[in-house]
Amino acid sequence: MSNSKVLGSTLIIAGTTIGAGMLALPIASAGLGFMTSLAIMVAMWGLMAYTALLMLELHQHADFDATLHTLAKQFLGDKGKWIATFAMLFLFYALCAAYIAGGGGQFNAKLHNWFSLDVSNGVGTLIFTVLIASIVTFGTQSVDRVNRVLFTCKLIAMAAMLFFLTPNIQAVHLVNMPLEKGLIIAALPVIFTSFGFHGSIPAVVRYLKLDMKALKKVMVFGSLLPLVVYILWQLATLGVVDQATLSQATDVSSLVGTLSQVIHNSVISQIVSVFADLALITSFLGVSLGLFEFLGDSLNKRQTKGGRVGIALVTFVPPLCFALFYPQGFIMALGYAAIALAILAILLPVAMVMKARALHQDKQAFTVSGGTPALLLTLAAGIVIIVVQVMISLGVLPAIG
Repeated sequence: MSNSKVLGSTLIIAGTTIGAGMLALPIASAGLGFMTSLAIMVAMWGLMAYTALLMLELHQHADFDATLHTLAKQFLGDKGKWIATFAMLFLFYALCAAYIAGGGGQFNAKLHNWFSLDVSNGVGTLIFTVLIASIVTFGTQSVDRVNRVLFTCKLIAMAAMLFFLTPNIQAVHLVNMPLEKGLIIAALPVIFTSFGFHGSIPAVVRYLKLDMKALKKVMVFGSLLPLVVYILWQLATLGVVDQATLSQATDVSSLVGTLSQVIHNSVISQIVSVFADLALITSFLGVSLGLFEFLGDSLNKRQTKGGRVGIALVTFVPPLCFALFYPQGFIMALGYAAIALAILAILLPVAMVMKARALHQDKQAFTVSGGTPALLLTLAAGIVIIVVQVMISLGVLPAIG
């Protein structure tokens, strides 16, 4: 297997992970303090890296082009397939809703600051969604071309942002303790969602043609790179802004505004704002394209222009409605996405691996270490994340953002 393919696959995993969830981390972690959020991030990385390896263990018993739905049907039957399908749709719609809610506010601010156009938040959100929907409707090639340019700009903006923010870090901000004990639990769903990349695993498995040695490296290092970036980002935000001030940020726009006020540097504030925009747009493009293609395959309407427009409406109207009714719902939507992600990335892989090990036992060339205790501990972690989000929804636990 060529090193270029392994490197490219590693970057695909990392690029899938590093997205708009990165913008939610400072908001979700504001009340926790740096050290507590660091511990949770490391734990979530370990959890997601482990379940990614479980997916590789499953893929060795299927064709190299198998999807999650294929695996679910193979090991869990039609019920497993329908659960996977429902969870996939739930995840895609929740993520799209989060990106529209976060990106709409940012886009509206740009219309005001750059073009002196004062429009309502609803109109700004609508225009933003139509622009993204137009790119996606034209097809994967148009998304690919736009995304290459935007992703390159995002990397440059991120490097510049970290370079300028790091000198402003104050050690006193990094030793803050959680404001409330309940916040530690309440932050789990959002931080967990920030490490989601499992939807890309089948594509990478297909690309590397089930080369297990290469795939194991890709899963570990591809997920480790975002952890390093997240730690630097947390240092540059939680270390620059005091805990009480950062805790007041409820969405992407307020986060950017808070950083700008504290730093008092127009160049840095512009870089942070541009990075936030690019992170949202690149993530939104990737997720909405996945949802568009998934619905197109399911409804078989991608071949005609009218059919593509119809699929676009089904893809973008539901999350747009959420964003219009809940304009501050960026963190809320990411939290609900955690439920679907926990099903797709934890519950289903664990259930399928248990079935696969019972069927194949000694016939496996690759088995993830830890045995049944590790599987049960992972299953418990997935259930905890789902229960926490339900408790937040019911008002039992404090809502983040």
